[in-house]
Amino acid sequence: MKTEHIEVVDYDSKWVDDFNQIKGEIEEALKDLVLVVEHVGSTSVPLLAAKPIIDLDVVIDQNDLKEVIFLLENHGYIYEGDLGLKDREAFRYEGKEHLRTHHLYVCPQDSKELKRHLAFRNYLRNHPNTVKEYGKVKKEAAKLYPNDIEKIVSEEGFGINDYIETTKPLVVVTAPGPGSGKMATCLSQLYHEYTHGIKAGYAKFETFPIWNIPLKHPVNLAYEAATADLNDVNMIDPFHLEAYNETTVNYNRDVEIFPVLESTFKKIMSTCPYKSPTDMGVNMAGNAIIDDEACKEASKQEIIRRYYQTKLDFKRGLVDKSAISKIEAIMLTLDLKAIDRKCVNHALEIEEKTNEPGFAIELNDEHIITGKTTSLLGSASACLLNALKYLANIDDDILLIEPEVIEPVAKLKKGILKNKNPRLHTDEILLSLAISANNNENAKKALSCIEQLQYCEAHSSVILSETDIDTLKRLGIRLTSEDKFQFNRIYQK
Repeated sequence: MKTEHIEVVDYDSKWVDDFNQIKGEIEEALKDLVLVVEHVGSTSVPLLAAKPIIDLDVVIDQNDLKEVIFLLENHGYIYEGDLGLKDREAFRYEGKEHLRTHHLYVCPQDSKELKRHLAFRNYLRNHPNTVKEYGKVKKEAAKLYPNDIEKIVSEEGFGINDYIETTKPLVVVTAPGPGSGKMATCLSQLYHEYTHGIKAGYAKFETFPIWNIPLKHPVNLAYEAATADLNDVNMIDPFHLEAYNETTVNYNRDVEIFPVLESTFKKIMSTCPYKSPTDMGVNMAGNAIIDDEACKEASKQEIIRRYYQTKLDFKRGLVDKSAISKIEAIMLTLDLKAIDRKCVNHALEIEEKTNEPGFAIELNDEHIITGKTTSLLGSASACLLNALKYLANIDDDILLIEPEVIEPVAKLKKGILKNKNPRLHTDEILLSLAISANNNENAKKALSCIEQLQYCEAHSSVILSETDIDTLKRLGIRLTSEDKFQFNRIYQK
């Protein structure tokens, strides 16, 4: 039965009655040849949104197939063969208005397709959270599904676009973010290749999520945190589960668009080479994990960093508050708190003690260095100097930069340049350190350790200036900060 338009509706308990009515007629027609009639597909799963079409698998002895075909045809069904799927015979019908629209399949007991149908149904019946996610995806996919696929895959659709003659066996199309046109470009080109008699294919590869690690593994949840503003959601690929009885992880947009891809492939190529979005291309990085605990911890820290960054983006009006809520939910799933980032508490403690901004760096040896705000140095600048002292094994009491070097710079900033804040930014303090290194061996020694700051974790109790943020980023320091400014001003310098 060809479906021209897809409608997905909320679960209807009457579907069970519809199934039983159809089942009764099938059993009446086939008598003892029926071993069992299974209600499969989405309508067989309580509370799952679905197309209001009943799917039935009639299980028989393989030896009785010819007789079953004969009896069903006498009962108004039309045999269509296996439609490319071994051990699953399909039937359509006409003139059964008294019955709910349905798809009828006949399978032997050992049919792999039967086993897949049952495994898919039983999995969903036992996983209500997946039912909820899958129902949402089905509704979104129904909205996306092209009602006029005939026009889209025609000279009036893809045919309007230019044909790009290619000479290489493989062409990679890249573009940033969702809605950039990658898939549409590829499908249009695929259409043109076939109209030119050239057999071609298309695969859509996503970097994340990783398909062969658990759905709620911190690595996959870190991906969700990184794309919180895009509303990406990791989920079990229902198409892959149904096709192969194998649980894999994909994400909502690829799952939602798969019916569109499938129908487009069939129109262009007469068949679809993929049974699921996971089939098209998967990230197999799960096979490369040799220290799972290290990966989990690194992912948790990335989630916390994303949490702080998203709070800053919200402060700047770049994202909705829902993005923060989503990451908070992820953190709750992992029993993760912001203070699980070690440098956070240390920075906040400095602020609490001094009533001025505080800064903390966690070095690669896990040692925590702090910095407080002074009359000449911001907390980040002070912390940088303290960290370099520690790395160079220089006594804390030793001055790396003499006040007479810093003071003229501060005077220039406040007097000539009219800055309200005379304190030296991180780039200014590093330049001063570099100048001092010409005549100061300790400064030279400290400066030589600067590359050791790469990959260190840092936190500020206030939002830093863009200059400080850029400098710390250039040093390779992973910076987070509270979502507040030192002063309650609209504009910050």
